[in-house]
Amino acid sequence: MKVLKGQDVLALGFMTFALFVGAGNIIFPPIVGLESGPHVWMAALGFLITAVGLPVVTVIALAKVGGGMDALSSPIGKVAGGLLAAVCYLSVGPLFATPRTATVSFEVGVAPLTGESSTALFIYSLVYFLLVLAVSMYPGKLLDTVGRFLAPLKIIALAALGIAAFMLPAGTTGDALPAYEASAFSQGFINGYLTMDTLGALVFGIVIVNAIRSRGVESPRLITRYAIIAGLIAGVGLALVYISLFRLGASSHEIAAGASNGAAVLHAYVQHTFGSLGSGFLAVLIALACLVTAVGLTCACAEYFSQVLPLSYRVLVVILCGFSLLISNLGLTKLIMFSIPVLTAIYPPCIVVVGLSFCKDLWNSQVRILAPVMLVSLIFGMVDAIKGTSLGVNLPDFLAHLPLSEQGLAWLVPSVATLAIAIGCDRLLGKPREALA
Repeated sequence: MKVLKGQDVLALGFMTFALFVGAGNIIFPPIVGLESGPHVWMAALGFLITAVGLPVVTVIALAKVGGGMDALSSPIGKVAGGLLAAVCYLSVGPLFATPRTATVSFEVGVAPLTGESSTALFIYSLVYFLLVLAVSMYPGKLLDTVGRFLAPLKIIALAALGIAAFMLPAGTTGDALPAYEASAFSQGFINGYLTMDTLGALVFGIVIVNAIRSRGVESPRLITRYAIIAGLIAGVGLALVYISLFRLGASSHEIAAGASNGAAVLHAYVQHTFGSLGSGFLAVLIALACLVTAVGLTCACAEYFSQVLPLSYRVLVVILCGFSLLISNLGLTKLIMFSIPVLTAIYPPCIVVVGLSFCKDLWNSQVRILAPVMLVSLIFGMVDAIKGTSLGVNLPDFLAHLPLSEQGLAWLVPSVATLAIAIGCDRLLGKPREALA
């Protein structure tokens, strides 16, 4: 029976970590650290739950079902499961996350030299997505290109930045914004959504499993074990990166006061600490981090859609890279503005499908439990999403003031209540366990 060597397992863990650490992972923690002030570690705790805990749990859940999101969502039916999968893949693929990797790396590394030029952004994103296209054409070599080469470079660069954040703080901690004064934990929790790591984990599951299979491992038990180990290695790495970036942001009050995003905080810190050399280092780090994530997302999306559309993997890679190139030229601010309501709406049902997958043996019918709870979580997730837009003023008063609504968690109480009712109905109705096994 074919097994992975220790160095291959480590490379797999590095690859998984490198796939996760992209644009959002690097730009959101510093701004949370800056804005939360003395409440930084409470905000960090909330952030770590949604940006580390949920992704690792998701990788484990996917490993147990063979890596595909379709297997995880199968109890809600082929159409609904396929729709959920398509929305997740498109969100973390060509609509939001993949284009964002190009715009973030441009704004941090190139814009300080060229200014906010649309021509410069187009040229940069064209070269960027040509590189993504070249690497994504050979998904079977990801463990070599990413796990053995690009990931270690990224880890070394992130380690250098993390050590500097603790050893060379830029100043003292400033005051917290009112939102963090009121509820630091929930603000951190919601900001963890924006990294898209849980959605990324739903997408990367198949990439991780395919990377294991590319080494000749066919045993489902071993594939599950290696995928879980890879997820845990990635989780530890992500937690260390986030903690150092929270520290960096919290100590940057004097040099980055008024910064509107994490990219500005990072740029201010490295400029202050390392001078012009630091700016070059940050540009390379961000470009490398974003490039690896863009490759992983493109591979995953092409793998998925090649199974549901009459198009080959390579044709889809070209289409996805071309579409991401076009969307990236909207600019970072517009991308984040469009993505927040969509992510707020689709995260709750994704959290539900992952969380309940570990409890499937506790009830008679997964459909009876999963379908109503996911539907309710989606409806109230959409309420949270609408509330955060200009349409929020049109919401009925009772919807605008649901429990935990101020924290962006209006879906939680209705979902738990629906789960309790669904479990009761499942116990009363009994039977179809073996029919769905």
